[in-house]
Amino acid sequence: MQSLNLILGALNPIAFKLGDLEVHWYGIIIASAVVLAVFLAVREGQRRGLDEDVFYDYILWAIPISLITARLYYVTFQWSYYSQHLNEVYQIWDGGIAIYGCLIGAIIVVIFFCRHRNVPVWLFLDVAAPTVILAQGIGRWGNFMNQEAHGRPTTLTFLQDLHLPTFIIQQMKINGVYYQPTFLYESLWDILGFIVLISLRHRQKLFKRGEVFFSYVIWYSFGRFFIEGMRTDSLMLESLRVSQWLSVVLFIGAICWLLARRYWHPLEPWYLDGVTRFDQEV
Repeated sequence: MQSLNLILGALNPIAFKLGDLEVHWYGIIIASAVVLAVFLAVREGQRRGLDEDVFYDYILWAIPISLITARLYYVTFQWSYYSQHLNEVYQIWDGGIAIYGCLIGAIIVVIFFCRHRNVPVWLFLDVAAPTVILAQGIGRWGNFMNQEAHGRPTTLTFLQDLHLPTFIIQQMKINGVYYQPTFLYESLWDILGFIVLISLRHRQKLFKRGEVFFSYVIWYSFGRFFIEGMRTDSLMLESLRVSQWLSVVLFIGAICWLLARRYWHPLEPWYLDGVTRFDQEV
């Protein structure tokens, strides 16, 4: 197996070319993940009484704004570099976006969009949350194709002991050095979170409205904290890993908010109630 690994080369991040335009696997994978997430959200939303057009209209606003906030988040914590290279701030095609920045933008759009369309915000977030974490899990394979979001140097023996397919092991060899496949750790964690959420959310009297979303935040931030600690490309604020500290804030905040809503709003509708008559009258 070792000799086979040495023969195989890294996968080409470029899927194909259209004239001078290079189409990257990263973009194809991310786009496919978004399409799947929207499809699944529409199906679940219809079961909960939400019109499918709500999701299509939302995504038209969310995608461009989320890309902007993802880039702004990244540039903010790399300002020491970009302050000297202002012409590169907008060059998103060269890499440099942050998933937390993307999520922040998406949630901001949710709040304004749902209020404008008279859609229950928490219900919308509940429907979308499991599909979002699935898209995140799939999207990490875009990082895999770009040989990024990896961890610290490791050995071929370590990767082989994980019983990974040869193509993953070889893709983790960058400039002659093998690295921890942290993209894979997060992908598996996210997909497992998707399975857990969709397995539980249809159970009677389990989730109040908003609690599927809070469960997503708790699950994702918990795993991201530990995986981020293994990565070598973390955004830093002085000596602190930004994503780790944000994960701590989100993890604690989501638990506290969930418990507080249970205590202060005991009459909050159940998730399975979907759109209620009260929602339609507001």
